[in-house]
Amino acid sequence: MKTHRKISLTAGLLYVLTFVSIPTLALYSQVKGANYILSSGPDTRAVISGLLEIIVALAGIATAVVLFPMLKKKNESAALGLVAARILESGMIFIGVAFLSTVVVLRRTGVGADALASSHLLSALYDRTFLLSQSFMPAICDLILGILLFKSRLIPRGLAMVGIIGAPILIVSYLTVLFGGVEQHAKISGAAAFPVALFELSLGLWLIFKGFNPKAVADLESAN
Repeated sequence: MKTHRKISLTAGLLYVLTFVSIPTLALYSQVKGANYILSSGPDTRAVISGLLEIIVALAGIATAVVLFPMLKKKNESAALGLVAARILESGMIFIGVAFLSTVVVLRRTGVGADALASSHLLSALYDRTFLLSQSFMPAICDLILGILLFKSRLIPRGLAMVGIIGAPILIVSYLTVLFGGVEQHAKISGAAAFPVALFELSLGLWLIFKGFNPKAVADLESAN
């Protein structure tokens, strides 16, 4: 298998892997409940959610690292910027996991009502971190990636445009939520994330089943 095909296949699989986080918000509803810290029962849903987010964070970094050898042939600075943005995004995901994991620990230690306010604060901090790590930063990453893929022609330009167009929509949604225009989990906020999600899923599937455009790969290699 040619090197560029290995890269596209690996990157595609990693992009599809990032979608394991889809159940996270539903699973986290338990630990984010107002009186969760006072309740009893297993913490399985919260633990699974944390593990899924960790997988997403690691896979997110890996997508940029795996694509770097190809993307740097078009623009090394932008390709390196994508890696840095992915690391920042994933770092904030880890911080968010730490916030809700702390709520689980407080519950297990049986601190009771004395830590109720702290659990609410940690939950609110998770929401703010989530807004940055899984709304704003993915838009930045996909904008950089979309431009690189569009200019390099490694994939169909129409597919790359989905990321280029979807990223600003998500950024506007992020700013609207940040300044209190709409609720973070409102339907319109979810709708704003759809183009970016569509881009990443479509990109993953394209890279798995089609790979990079061989002519574009040859052009990049001949130019370096």
